[in-house]
Amino acid sequence: MPEKVIIIGSGPAAWTAAIYAARAELKPLVLQGNPDDDRNRQNGTLPLGQLALTTEVENFPSWPTGDTRQYLKTSLQPEDMPYWVEKDKPAPTHGINGPELMALMRQQAKNFGTRIESKDVVEVDLQKHPFTLTLHDGTTLETLTLIIATGARANYLGLPSEDKYKNYGVSACAVCDGALPRFRNKPLAVVGAGDSASEEANFLTKFGSKVYMIVRRGEMRASKIMAERAKNNPKIEIKWNSVVEEVLGEEKAGVTGIRIKNLLGGPDETLAVTGMFCAIGHTPNVGFLDGQVKLNEGGYVLWTTVSRTYTSVDGVFAAGDVADDYYRQAVSAAGTGCMAALDAERWLGHHNLL
Repeated sequence: MPEKVIIIGSGPAAWTAAIYAARAELKPLVLQGNPDDDRNRQNGTLPLGQLALTTEVENFPSWPTGDTRQYLKTSLQPEDMPYWVEKDKPAPTHGINGPELMALMRQQAKNFGTRIESKDVVEVDLQKHPFTLTLHDGTTLETLTLIIATGARANYLGLPSEDKYKNYGVSACAVCDGALPRFRNKPLAVVGAGDSASEEANFLTKFGSKVYMIVRRGEMRASKIMAERAKNNPKIEIKWNSVVEEVLGEEKAGVTGIRIKNLLGGPDETLAVTGMFCAIGHTPNVGFLDGQVKLNEGGYVLWTTVSRTYTSVDGVFAAGDVADDYYRQAVSAAGTGCMAALDAERWLGHHNLL
């Protein structure tokens, strides 16, 4: 018997889809990825998604300032509480820690009967129905509907020093992290030259005392209006023809500066900053689809109908950052996860498959 719905992914979109699908008695199966594959660690695609790689999350509704530890003790199973019990991990004071939030979402889905397998999908056959999924261990599954919620991984520079300070001053999301205390009234840096970099630099001027933009060339790739906003903002200083060579920091303080190289032979500089934000794009996790679902120009799964999570394949739905190249927030991903589950349920009902 094929599954009624399989959800691929393990971020906010996937778990919200699972919650709604389970409550609709669809008995969803979530494929959350293989935690033992080092490629998942390197790509940021381990179970629980990008939020599991963050520290404090203060912009997700329902998690205001406060210590969440007592609630976690009563809501999570012991095996799902490795993060908060670590003595060197301080209690969040401005929201909830990312790994904790994701563990709570997963637990809520499990409470309603969601089944979970820690396996990677390496191949799909969407040309015939039921759809067939091949997993990394060689096993296959069939499903009547499929929800793709595999997210998109942020692009980084690839520096060892950058990796060392991820979430301790190195970030790829100004909207997510810019308002955190470590960045307020401190000098910051944004790496990139496109619209996203310009937008993030302008956004960070609300919090930082100064924002440096590190631009590889002598001009910006951003649209004219976005480039002008950055150039005309008195709190933004653009370092042209420059690249980051090293992120500087201390174990407890996190990022304390960056060392940049001038590509035209000028002197190297060390900028004292407490945060470096990479705005050099995202890569949606769609390789396993092998072109069987239409993508947009940026490589994201294309939603084919306004206000629906429909894809180009009937019975296949997409949720979260794998299809959203604009908002990329946990709460918006969760919203589309809900939509995908409802779309799948109604599709099954329309085809008399419930």
